[in-house]
Amino acid sequence: MKLSIEARLRYGFDNPTQVIASIEAARSSDQTILSEELVLPEGALLLRDEDATTGERRFRTVLTGEVEITYRAVVDNGVRELLQPQARQMAWSELPVDVLPYLLPSRFSPSDEFMRFAQREFHEIAEGGARVLAVLDWLDEHLDYVHGVSHARTTAEQTFIDRAGVCRDFSHLGITLTRALNIPARAVSAYALDLNPPDFHAVYEVFLDGRWWLVDATRLAPIEGMVRIASGRDAADIAFLTSEYNARCLEQSISVMRAA
Repeated sequence: MKLSIEARLRYGFDNPTQVIASIEAARSSDQTILSEELVLPEGALLLRDEDATTGERRFRTVLTGEVEITYRAVVDNGVRELLQPQARQMAWSELPVDVLPYLLPSRFSPSDEFMRFAQREFHEIAEGGARVLAVLDWLDEHLDYVHGVSHARTTAEQTFIDRAGVCRDFSHLGITLTRALNIPARAVSAYALDLNPPDFHAVYEVFLDGRWWLVDATRLAPIEGMVRIASGRDAADIAFLTSEYNARCLEQSISVMRAA
């Protein structure tokens, strides 16, 4: 599927501020960037970083005053396969070394604290894809999508108590339960077709059958219409904007449409 995406970010910085931004579509075997444009304030010096393994891209710069960053791209994400129940759970000895960190607890996903619950809740479900799909069903049944319940420091533990949150919280709890079932899982930021209202979307991936599979814990957007931006242990690794000092968000708009 070909998708046209645009992100417009307008921020205010009281002083010259170093920032790291992650808003560009990743370059990977399952999505091809057909065209793109990144527009920054005049005079901004740009340092680009690209991860050779994941294909994700970040840039570093210094911004001051009221600034606008615009990113436009047309991306062909091919035909994204949906996770199948029969996808095989791999033994740890079979996993690639770069996948191993995604078995472990992280700041927002303390999976070690959920092992007893996850094993008890899902032990009757067949290992692999079927268990991950059961986790998604559990999230759909037990969590409410509600703005204002959570904040930037909310962990999966708190979401489990509150039983409510936004896409970031759904993903953190999904990642936590999946890792507690001994399946590698990582957080993913994405552009998503048909997401209402349009925004950067937090989903996650699971490693089964020798590959990563995208899943959406909120079920608010089709997997087929997603463009991956970045991946990491949890939201701390995939923030679309990180700054050394406080930044004021003045305006933000995201657009994702089918492209001809």
